[in-house]
Amino acid sequence: MRRKLAAGNWKMNGTGAALSELEALAKGHPAPAVDILICPPATLLNRAAQALSGASIAVGGQDCHADASGAHTGDISAGMLKDAGATAVILGHSERREDHGERNEDVRAKARAAMDAGLTAVICVGESLAQREAANTLDIIGGQLSGSIPDQSTGENLVVAYEPIWAIGTGKVPTLEQIGEVHDFIRARLERRFGAGVGRSVRLLYGGSVKPDNAAGIFGVPNVDGALVGGASLKAADFAPIIAALENA
Repeated sequence: MRRKLAAGNWKMNGTGAALSELEALAKGHPAPAVDILICPPATLLNRAAQALSGASIAVGGQDCHADASGAHTGDISAGMLKDAGATAVILGHSERREDHGERNEDVRAKARAAMDAGLTAVICVGESLAQREAANTLDIIGGQLSGSIPDQSTGENLVVAYEPIWAIGTGKVPTLEQIGEVHDFIRARLERRFGAGVGRSVRLLYGGSVKPDNAAGIFGVPNVDGALVGGASLKAADFAPIIAALENA
């Protein structure tokens, strides 16, 4: 049985003052029925891990380099994230793919490094509005899955997050039927590549304008095992009802 996961991506938001939100979140969820993961900016990662020490909330990074070390000014390795207290790392987010030109093979190399370091790789896939309107969604997703996911993936070290680019931070959300179609497609692809055991054990998240008022409906879609939440994860008061909806799904 896949344990559901509520993951929060803080993106480039938050300073030390934001740690109080983590403390409030931990206080409100002392024994959650789902896994909770918060991915703050790298500057807060270690302090977040310390603030959540003893709590049932994990912390993760937002990116990592494919190399274990070296002359890569400004980059952070998977081992460094692990050392700072991370248990997971988001990879291949559309903002990384678009803003930094990351290709599927780059994401794959980073995911391999993350897994080798003992981190869970949360690999993001998603189509643009133009690709959706051209009915190319499944082709795009299929290419991202085959190109971005390493062969060493298992249900323990891989999470796949479907985030339609046109829904991220826009308030636009795909229909439940559209979400279900993509999640069913991802599940089938994983089962075909890795076998039924691994393919059925990988958790699939939906991300893109998830809010307290639409979370319950999204979590009722088959093969949606949770959410990767952006802006609504910055405040405990906003993230808590999303977690509650997932616990009740």
